[in-house]
Amino acid sequence: MHVWSVANQKGGVGKTTTVVTIAGLLAEVGYRVLLIDLDPHGSLTSYFGYDPDELEDSVYDLFNGNKKVAKDDVTRLLLKSSHERIELIPASTAMATLERKAVGAEGMGLQVAKALSHVKDRYDYVLIDSPPVLGVLMVNALAACQHLLVPVQTEFLALKGLERMVRTINMINRARTKKLSFTIIPTFYDRRTQASVSSLRELHHNYPNEISNAVIPVDTKFRNASIQGLVPSVMDSSSRGVHSYARLLRSLLERQKQEAL
Repeated sequence: MHVWSVANQKGGVGKTTTVVTIAGLLAEVGYRVLLIDLDPHGSLTSYFGYDPDELEDSVYDLFNGNKKVAKDDVTRLLLKSSHERIELIPASTAMATLERKAVGAEGMGLQVAKALSHVKDRYDYVLIDSPPVLGVLMVNALAACQHLLVPVQTEFLALKGLERMVRTINMINRARTKKLSFTIIPTFYDRRTQASVSSLRELHHNYPNEISNAVIPVDTKFRNASIQGLVPSVMDSSSRGVHSYARLLRSLLERQKQEAL
């Protein structure tokens, strides 16, 4: 089972779109995929038609006191998505209280990793949607994954947010036995604007080894897919955005293959 987290310490950069699009592409070729929504805003949960304000069971339950996470605690949280090979562990607004509860608590940063150990034979891939804030939830996402995807909107303020994210990755790596590798994904690219063009150029200059060659364009088809709760590749497999994510996925799978060798 391969675990990829999607994170950035800035909101609105395309994290949820990245999660659902890659998940759909993996599912389309037969992989079993689990999505985990660690963002209290619950965008990923809402995408598939669930209301984070109404859900009684959510990923929040994995952080319930010092109770050891059992297999039943994980499997009862699983919800169906619009794709038969994709399942979801949803978020709830109660997760916003976790930061306060985590103060002084031990082991809170590994709850998701422990939970995934119970379903490692059930899925081929796990994709984790992280909140845009450094705290116990993002720490869980970083601790649980083998590779990190960092979507970055191609505009100046997003580049400043990326600097904070890279500092966080470096901090996390000091506590890991194996360094967490990451891929920067340029998003919302519009070649007609100087802001996008210059931002992409700066990303290549500052992060030549981490930036993906796949650039995700502005594409209204993503919005149309979210309205219907469908993964974008099912909504319109020929769209520019889906083609760009497919190119990204091919590079990620090739990287994974090389690392295995």
